[in-house]
Amino acid sequence: MLITDKKKKYTIDDYSLLEEGAPFQLINYDLIRSPSPLAIHQVISAKVLQTLLNFLDSKNDNGFLVSAPMDVKFDDGNILQPDILYISEERIPELIKDRIEGAPDLIIEILSPSNAYYDLRQKKDIYEKYGVKEYIIIDPVQENADLYLLKEGAYYLHQKAQKTETLNSLLLPGFGIQLSKFFK
Repeated sequence: MLITDKKKKYTIDDYSLLEEGAPFQLINYDLIRSPSPLAIHQVISAKVLQTLLNFLDSKNDNGFLVSAPMDVKFDDGNILQPDILYISEERIPELIKDRIEGAPDLIIEILSPSNAYYDLRQKKDIYEKYGVKEYIIIDPVQENADLYLLKEGAYYLHQKAQKTETLNSLLLPGFGIQLSKFFK
């Protein structure tokens, strides 16, 4: 939901005045409010996060892995809260301050009726512009997932996986999301 106000542009200064945990993201200088995610969204998020955590542990990967809410500042008009994000260990000092400042290596978004437009359009464009290397979109309604890779500054669809297939990361070789485990 777009906040309607006489003010045309919001900035990081406005965003920082919000209560901690307020259900807003700053997208292209607009404060966007979202209701809490649906139950299926939360279940998929938790399962994907656990699967990714188990994989990273098995590889002794000490990268930074978190789920929403976690602010990621791309610029003064874009502070987003991806559902799941990963930053490689070597990039942690460069990106993690009070919040994350800059593009994580991997972002996973799970579509909900209230956020699908932003995840598929505006946020995807921001992730692409600022260099998120791998972007995964999971669609609980269609029971599929898309994996986009950044190549020469632009996303291309690397893999589209259906409910019975596994989505395989190139950023994290050996990591795959078996969709049948998430869609029952």
